[in-house]
Amino acid sequence: MSVLMCPKIDCHNHVLDPARFAYAPDTPYRPSGQEVATAAHLLRVMDTFNVRQALVVGTNSGYGADSRCLLDAIAAANGRFKGVAVVENDVSVAELKRLKSRGIIGVAFNAPFHGTDYYLGTADLLQKLVDLDLLLQLQVEGDQLKALLPLIEASSVKLLIDHCGRPMVQAGLGQPGFQALLALGRAGRAVVKLSGWYKFSALPYPHSDAWPFIQALAVAFTLDACVWGSDFPFLRASERLDYGPLLTLVDRLFPDAADQQKLFWKTPNRLFGFAPERDD
Repeated sequence: MSVLMCPKIDCHNHVLDPARFAYAPDTPYRPSGQEVATAAHLLRVMDTFNVRQALVVGTNSGYGADSRCLLDAIAAANGRFKGVAVVENDVSVAELKRLKSRGIIGVAFNAPFHGTDYYLGTADLLQKLVDLDLLLQLQVEGDQLKALLPLIEASSVKLLIDHCGRPMVQAGLGQPGFQALLALGRAGRAVVKLSGWYKFSALPYPHSDAWPFIQALAVAFTLDACVWGSDFPFLRASERLDYGPLLTLVDRLFPDAADQQKLFWKTPNRLFGFAPERDD
């Protein structure tokens, strides 16, 4: 079956609907134009490419800890969406329970946006996530993971790494942050999203300088702990990106049909508790 039409779960995407849910007045970045994608728009894209379900991620840009747009999208999608929310570091257990009851399965940390120091005092938050069986989705770049390792290693929180860890391609596979990420994979300590290649590639599509990092992650984590995400609608992209061409890159890097089924379907279904549909 074509990679464009095999059943898929997209594990990283965003919904932005400023016409209905205004951005925070103090947001440092206001997504606009082609960066705006409502829930209805995302569902149309998904239907075009046989994407059955999606893990929708709250954005620091525009909304921050305001989850109204995200929760509205989950409610409107008739079970096709789950969410990862941005929250304040001192969020209450009651609020986390409310979010979980509305389809949120985890909380997002974004170190490239806030810096690592912003998260160093969040041990209590991580324990709340453990107690509520919520995951921590962590976005880092370069060697930021090293600064957060003591926090992570002191917790049993379920860990989901964004965008291949966003390595610095010019520093090569041996850079400390990426080696720390590979070690997490070999230890079975985390799941990684093979997503956001354009965020760390120094080359235009097809981002060939990112391929060695993706392949190294697939070996260290195995496809039992790798999931795919589009990053639609591609906030802050430096060039135009489209959904279909991103899928064809997966076909080039993982041509085996069984590998694609695991990456697109079996692994995210198992990890994130989507209601499984027929996979043929």
